[in-house]
Amino acid sequence: MATSLVKLISIFIILFSTFTPQAFSVSDECGTESINSCNDKARALPLKIIAIVSILVTSMIGVCLPLVTRSIPALQPDRNLFLIVKSFAAGIILATGFMHVLPDSFDMLSSSCLKDNPWHKFPFSGFLAMLSAIVTLMVDSLATSVYSRKCKAGVIGDCDTAAATEDHEMAVVSAGHSHAHLHHGMKPGTSADSQLLRYRVVAMVLELGIIVHSVVIGLSLGASNNTCTIKGLVAALCFHQMFEGMGLGGCIVQANYNFLKKAIMVFFFSVTTPFGIALGLALSKTYKENSPSSLITVGLLNASSAGLLIYMALVDLLAADFMGPKMQASIMLQLKSYVAVLLGAGGMSLMAKWA
Repeated sequence: MATSLVKLISIFIILFSTFTPQAFSVSDECGTESINSCNDKARALPLKIIAIVSILVTSMIGVCLPLVTRSIPALQPDRNLFLIVKSFAAGIILATGFMHVLPDSFDMLSSSCLKDNPWHKFPFSGFLAMLSAIVTLMVDSLATSVYSRKCKAGVIGDCDTAAATEDHEMAVVSAGHSHAHLHHGMKPGTSADSQLLRYRVVAMVLELGIIVHSVVIGLSLGASNNTCTIKGLVAALCFHQMFEGMGLGGCIVQANYNFLKKAIMVFFFSVTTPFGIALGLALSKTYKENSPSSLITVGLLNASSAGLLIYMALVDLLAADFMGPKMQASIMLQLKSYVAVLLGAGGMSLMAKWA
């Protein structure tokens, strides 16, 4: 599973590197950088270096927190507090798609620097976000089917081991009800295994979507020399990366990967935004954020990422939990989780004022 994730990330980076060079050679007036007192390349450089370090640290803290706190009984995946925290993080991911990524795409693809035909004649951002959500559903469904068949065929060897480990952990945590677990334990091929496969696919697809928009956000920050916006953007991105990382970390915990796979997923999540900033720094002399090619490339990537994040937040994170047996058995837990979702979405929406 980790190898598949690495392949998908590599393909994205290759495609990104192939299409973005067209955005770096512009001769028309829209390719010129706006002139104001905030544009200072010398002052912007140390801010970008601070951004790389601070975002890297906060990303690692956010994604590792659910993994480290798993040993705390109250934060075990089968506990109420875990679901409430996961709902909060899902609200952040949902708001990221609706309030940050999708509006940026609409702004870019409706820019006056683009030709009226076709960019102002058709809502490409909404269309591509919808298409991205449908494609994500296809990938989600097909990946689950393929992965399930490989597990049953024995091609992937750690499926039964992971399921058995998860059952054992749940039995230890629920010591008061351990007899029920021991006498009615799940066997390979049952609903417990299917749920574990779903968690693994969700974690992989969610990470891929986060990586796409993280590179784009980092590229924009690294290429910008506007010191007035960079300061607020760094603070907003640290908040964003930490809590988005908590959402992804919760999915990784539920997926019950081995140490190596967890380390790979943590690494890629943590370094993508700093990598995007470094890439923007390297291309800052030639990259013009208001050039037609740049607006189209980044606008389309943002729309695709928004559709994926919105689908993952609503379907694989929120709906899966709220329609699950644990939530359905407790109205109070549902209400607490709804409050957590609103707090996460509201906090991230507020960040849209600065980022």
